[in-house]
Amino acid sequence: MAHMSNYLENKLIDHLFRSVTFPVPTALYVGLFTATPSDTGGGTEVVGAGYARQNLAAGATNWSGTQGTSASPSTGTGGTTGNLVTITFPVATANWSGPMTAIGIFELLTGGNLLWWGPLTDPTKIVLSGDQFSFAPNQLTVRIDD
Repeated sequence: MAHMSNYLENKLIDHLFRSVTFPVPTALYVGLFTATPSDTGGGTEVVGAGYARQNLAAGATNWSGTQGTSASPSTGTGGTTGNLVTITFPVATANWSGPMTAIGIFELLTGGNLLWWGPLTDPTKIVLSGDQFSFAPNQLTVRIDD
């Protein structure tokens, strides 16, 4: 996932270059889309049928450093982190509304601001009733491009 939302870009510029406070989100929530968002937001997030964003809190036990480990501060050169634990969505109680095309990271369980987004590698994945969508460790990566 390499697309930072306009919201996050603006917050980081203000924080780093203009000394405007930007508190670190207390939680990070992973969401799924059936219509891909853009840097301005939008898209169509899955709703109902047992769906809920999944919390993968900020921290070294959940996200790798840029060198791929969790034990020390980032020292790598790729600007990439990844999930260190499995992210598992609830079992679908009915078919979810179309193929999963994209993923997003938010700071709230519902509503809130989109921080990062990106297309799924298999944009034809359909979640049917009884299915459970998940990301294995290191399957979800977030990259800051230079």
